[in-house]
Amino acid sequence: MPNRENLNKNESVQVLDPVVLTADAVLTGTDTSDCNAVTLNVLVGESGDTLSGSVYWDFILETSPDNSVWTAVTDTNVVIGQTVDGSGIFATIVAPAEDDVVLSVGYIGLEQYVRVNIDATGTHTNGTPMGALAVKSRLALAPAV
Repeated sequence: MPNRENLNKNESVQVLDPVVLTADAVLTGTDTSDCNAVTLNVLVGESGDTLSGSVYWDFILETSPDNSVWTAVTDTNVVIGQTVDGSGIFATIVAPAEDDVVLSVGYIGLEQYVRVNIDATGTHTNGTPMGALAVKSRLALAPAV
């Protein structure tokens, strides 16, 4: 049983260094073995390209038992704050009015690792700045200092 004083502790882990993306990117997997929930926050800046139905970004929630083989999350019972479709997509940015946003999705499932896969559709010549944090909640163990 977790130490009661650790139940309200959170740990933030940078899983995507801030960068201008012009193609697909996969965030670092976050180990959930020492927490009860993980919130993944993707910080999306203003796109340098004109986003449209043929130039857009999909954000896909994925899990893994071993940080090696990944599967899209399709079970809505393990997702907090967003919904996922049959391919694990929890957000899509297809218009200029939709960028410059923080996208958040929570995971409370049983797989040990969770991550976001950022999928670029179309040609992103100038790119979009993005970065990401994973916030581990209700830690069973205090984070290392």
